[in-house]
Amino acid sequence: MNLRMDGLMVRGSCAIRDVDTSDPRIVARATIGPFKLERFFHYIPFGIIADDAAQFIEQQVTTLLAKQRITSDQATHARSALTTGTNLEVHANDGMVIESIIENRERKVELYAELERILSPSAIIGTNTSSISINALSADLLRPERFVGIHFFNPAHIMKLVEIIPSLHTSTETIERSCRIAQQLGKVPIVVRDVPGFLVNRVVRNYYNEPQRIVTEGAATIEQVDRLLEAAGFRMGPFRLMDLIGVDTNLSVTKSVFEQYFFEPRFQPSRLQQAYVDAGLHGRKSGRGFYPYDDSKQ
Repeated sequence: MNLRMDGLMVRGSCAIRDVDTSDPRIVARATIGPFKLERFFHYIPFGIIADDAAQFIEQQVTTLLAKQRITSDQATHARSALTTGTNLEVHANDGMVIESIIENRERKVELYAELERILSPSAIIGTNTSSISINALSADLLRPERFVGIHFFNPAHIMKLVEIIPSLHTSTETIERSCRIAQQLGKVPIVVRDVPGFLVNRVVRNYYNEPQRIVTEGAATIEQVDRLLEAAGFRMGPFRLMDLIGVDTNLSVTKSVFEQYFFEPRFQPSRLQQAYVDAGLHGRKSGRGFYPYDDSKQ
């Protein structure tokens, strides 16, 4: 596997050995953005470990099935994949566990310590973090060479791209296995450097931030900006996309990138977005964000 870095991204696709991998597990707790989780967990062969997120996930499965957005087989898979409770030890022999909880370094590191205690030494711990440094998350691990970022994008059952983000400690074997797992899930993995926002979330900040400045300055409305960019070929305008991701989640990533770049002005969060978050208008998951949403039509 050629891991020569050129800028932010390894040139070419992940060329990996034929290694044995078991289905990864997602560790999800109530503090996860469960709306994001429901976007992909029933479409791909993940096992899911959850505690009080289980009720929310079941509600999502029931709703999606009623709207015929998933099949009965997908709903059955979703329910069978879900392991409720806090006993992680039943998954001690899993080959890979992907953490997908709240974007909080302390909470994540606490979970990793618990996972390292019970998992096989050969198991990989992956994180679906959107913006937290992989080097920082792996600093206190006993086996940092087995830790890697594996970042999916919304809506994950449609978006093919997955970022594989190694730390300075991550082994080549871990990178190879992570790429293989992503490919088994029908994704296209790229290996990127551990920089703030990684590759996509760094580039896309301009797609979110500049339109908000345009609206704040009164140069165009939210609807006009979205219509213009969609007419130019983008699948979704920035405001519709923020509503899909979660206005609060998107703002959290922007703040993280802004802080990690030592408050560089071009990454500065928008007061407009902060106002929507303060008002509880978090997008589709709350029923209203930059646009109102009728749940029966989603």
